[in-house]
Amino acid sequence: MKESYKRSRNPAYKTKYRVTNWAQYEQSLRNRCSLTLWMSPSALKSWKSPKSGKRGRQQKYSDLAIETVLTLRLLFHLPLRQTERFIKSLFQLMKVHLPVPDHTTLSRRSKTLKPILCRHQPPKNSLHLIVDSTGLSIYGEGPWATGKKRKRG
Repeated sequence: MKESYKRSRNPAYKTKYRVTNWAQYEQSLRNRCSLTLWMSPSALKSWKSPKSGKRGRQQKYSDLAIETVLTLRLLFHLPLRQTERFIKSLFQLMKVHLPVPDHTTLSRRSKTLKPILCRHQPPKNSLHLIVDSTGLSIYGEGPWATGKKRKRG
């Protein structure tokens, strides 16, 4: 039975990739789960939506908050309910006491807000997500570290 399987297999579908540098390959697999989320104080202050002055129920979350959550959803390929729980757990780890939009709010507001994934550089070591008053940015370690050093000096 094995021989008939080998004869019927198409040689065009053979795996052509072979790992030659195992140490680098192992390190890249470990680094896949490395994530750093930076939230500026201005982003934390603008998480809740300001009063619009219009009649009816006011929006609870700002556009920045919804775009940030939806971008993280796209980045990690999560359904809306899992995204809600993921953000709650991130905030718990960060010890940030902010409300998290529920999945129905995300679904409703996603019709008008379209997050854009703008990745400046593919991460080699780890992924840094920066949320400031302009929105969410995705960096590898290099651009964030150089930008941070420029601000200090």
